[in-house]
Amino acid sequence: MPEFDAAMWFLAATTCFAAFVNGAIGYGFSSLTVPLALVFYTNRILNPAIVIIEVFVNVYVLLINLKGVPVVWRRVLPILLGLLPGIALGGYALTSLQPGWIKFATYTIILPLILLQAAGWRRPIEASWLIGLPFGWMLGILYSVTTISGPPLAMLFNNQGLVKHEFRAGLALVRVAESSVTAFVYYQLGLFISESGSLLYVFIPSVMVGIPLGSYVIRRLDPEIFRRICMSFDAWIVGFGLSRVLIELDLVQSAWAYSVMAAAILIDLCLLYLFLTTHNPIWSERRSRKTADISA
Repeated sequence: MPEFDAAMWFLAATTCFAAFVNGAIGYGFSSLTVPLALVFYTNRILNPAIVIIEVFVNVYVLLINLKGVPVVWRRVLPILLGLLPGIALGGYALTSLQPGWIKFATYTIILPLILLQAAGWRRPIEASWLIGLPFGWMLGILYSVTTISGPPLAMLFNNQGLVKHEFRAGLALVRVAESSVTAFVYYQLGLFISESGSLLYVFIPSVMVGIPLGSYVIRRLDPEIFRRICMSFDAWIVGFGLSRVLIELDLVQSAWAYSVMAAAILIDLCLLYLFLTTHNPIWSERRSRKTADISA
């Protein structure tokens, strides 16, 4: 049993909240945990522990959404086939690249995806082998290097027009495959080390408490507003992490590095305001009245 220091307690609080979000919306455990945890740990220590947890979490999510599988499995099959070579390539990159640059790649890829999703970016995309195979290949690289895949998957499935149970089933199918195959690749590459195993003492209780609680609470909240607020939290975290890693790699001086975080927060606040004024009926009515008064 590892000795709990400040970093472990911080990680426990982070993973508990991330598990709560995952239980509520079907994804978010790694995309919320990783950006904050990378402040204290490298990907090589963090990733194996997260992948083990995600195998069980994703199987659980798949089991409770089985009714949507017959509808979506043909859509996600190209993605699943594309995952395999991508995960192998990403696992090799994780063992070869300098940890600081892996952090930098994680943040710079994830931040634009979160902001695009927060902006409600929509482009009709038909499921096809032409799109699914390369998307799966890139997703496999991203997941095996960062353990994050929720934002790009959610964006793709939203743009394909999947309804709620289809969305959750498709997400669970892909995530079961990617986490299971990544765990196998990590094992073959010898990435399961004692430092990673010690993090499971934090992850397991957090997941056991957070996921059922999130599933219960989301029934009493507006899912869209809750999801959008979680995106804002995620964008702010990633902005902070990117600023920190710019300083670590001596790419930007410390005073200017935090301007990246400030820009991410400012953009997200504008997007959040636009979302709330269009989604919330009270705010929408007030904005309509103001527009009518100005026109008059």
